[in-house]
This record gives sequence, structure tokens and C-alpha cells, in this order.
Amino acid sequence: MSSHLLLPAFYLPPVSYFHAIKQQGSPVLLLEQHEHYAKQSYRTRAKIATANGILDLIVPIVHGRKEHVPMKDIRINYEHDWQRLHWLSLQTAYRSSPYFEYYEDDFYQFYDRKHDFLFDFNRAQLGLILKCLKMDLAIELTESFATQVEYKDIRGAIHPKREKFWPEQPAYYQVFEERHGFLPDLSVVDLLFNQGPQSKSFL
Repeated sequence: MSSHLLLPAFYLPPVSYFHAIKQQGSPVLLLEQHEHYAKQSYRTRAKIATANGILDLIVPIVHGRKEHVPMKDIRINYEHDWQRLHWLSLQTAYRSSPYFEYYEDDFYQFYDRKHDFLFDFNRAQLGLILKCLKMDLAIELTESFATQVEYKDIRGAIHPKREKFWPEQPAYYQVFEERHGFLPDLSVVDLLFNQGPQSKSFL
């Protein structure tokens, strides 16, 4: 159990999330499903590079009366057609990237059908991304909120409002690099759409 990596379930996680997975070298990822939902985190937010700079894609959720709701119980809000807007943003940002068409059908499924719960949505995306990165890992779920320190715990380490988890991230080609320079630690789809099968080597 000591080699397991304890992670939150993020929406289209940043590159540093997969850097941590690769560096740990564990065959098993332990996803925390009993943590209290954290606002303004990568659980509902992904950063992509566009012609105008960084764009945040945010998955809306159903807000209940309770303040502390387990991540596994957070429902996605479909009152507005955010799926269409997110997919349009991804198409606009990456249509000219070398590998967007290579992965397009795989990712489109997440914007064509609905998941009731945010955790399930994020978990399914993680499974696809690991497959795209050729990282053969098992995903397990916590049975209760993990409090013991018998695994590598990075649940709070990667956050959009904190210092970068991986400040020395190597640069790779990005579509709008000539306009904005290299933008580090965007969503891993930025790496995949620009580098394709070579993406893993940049982790």
C-alpha cells in the first residue's frame, strides 16, 4: 500500500498531475471520493491555451444547501449547455494542433452524453487520458476519507491558486506559442493535442 498515490479527481487535469503519477511509479492510483468538494479547484476547472491566452473551462455543478458535500455526491448542472461550449472551445483552440483529430473522437464522448456525477465524469476522463498516455495503471477508490499516511498524498498539492507543483516543467510546442510564449501546466489535453504519442516523454 505504501507505493500508492492518493489523488483527487480533476476535470481534464493539468500536466503536473500526470508528472506526479509518472514520478511516483505506482501501478495503482487511489482516487479520493469522500473528500469535501473544494471550490475553485481543478475538480471543476481546466486551463487551455487559446488565441487570446489562457481560458478556464468550468464544469457547473448543482449547489445544494449543505456546505460540506462529499466529492462523490456532487452532481453536474446541465441547465446551460456547457458541454457544447467546452467542446467548441477545445475545437477552436486545438483544431490546428498536430494531434487533435487523432484524439477527437475519444474526447467528444464526454461532451455528447451526460454523466450525473462530477466524480464519475472526472474518473472516466482520467481512464481515457491514462490510456492515451500509454500509462497502464489501475484506478482504485477510497472507501472512506483517507487520514492515514501510508501512501503518497498529493490531494492538496495541485491547485490553480497556489504555487506550481512542477515549476521546472519542460517546454513543448504549443499552437499559440509565438503569440504568448510557452504556457506551463495547462490541461494535459494541451500536451496530448500538440505532442500526441510523444506526450509521455514530457512528463
